Amino acid sequence: MSNLKGIKVLVTGGSSGIGKATAALLISKGAIVAITGRDKKKLDIVAQEIKAIPIHMDVSKYKSIDAKVLDAFHSMGGIDVLINNAGIGSFAQLKDVKLSHFEEVFATNVFGLALLTKEVIKFFKVQQKGTIINVGSTAAKKGFEGGTIYAASKFALRGMTQCWSQELRKENIRVMLINPSEVPTAFYQKNRKERPLENKKLTPNEIAHSISAMINMEKRGMVPELDVWATNPF
Repeated sequence: MSNLKGIKVLVTGGSSGIGKATAALLISKGAIVAITGRDKKKLDIVAQEIKAIPIHMDVSKYKSIDAKVLDAFHSMGGIDVLINNAGIGSFAQLKDVKLSHFEEVFATNVFGLALLTKEVIKFFKVQQKGTIINVGSTAAKKGFEGGTIYAASKFALRGMTQCWSQELRKENIRVMLINPSEVPTAFYQKNRKERPLENKKLTPNEIAHSISAMINMEKRGMVPELDVWATNPF
């Protein structure tokens, strides 16, 4: 029996890649889903395609977060699940790292994400239930050459996830982290076009099904952290 029918889900960064695949899968299972995106035209097209509710927002624009979360709440008639998927990347050798790189990436991957979650849990605390799934990365577990900025943001997200889980479990709010290995998407593409899928790498669908399973678990249980790797990417 599916626990997904009728649940109300907010997916950030839902107009492409993992966010789009997850939203589409949840909708196919009967969920009501709102997706966010920075590009309004693209967002509206995708929302119509997968039958989602579009919420035009950029999580790095902190002052608009509370109004946008309220918009999502009213548009769906509530929020049961938050999937923090929106994220950006910046990659450079340490000798080339600039403060502006950190500020740009952390604005979306850490600061905006945290402030948005803060707004959503106001509703979760009132209803004494809710599920938060943060989309991390295997870069949250191990650094790599050129990954100073991006890995730092994902290590921060992993730390926040663990803190929030400890804070919110007593209020029946589940906080979970999923760490995919490389998934060809529009991520880090200047033109924001999807990269072609590769046979030996994960696709957005594997991550979408993993997220669906995490949500669908009976509320007495939770998966604190899930790593998803390609079997043989070499």
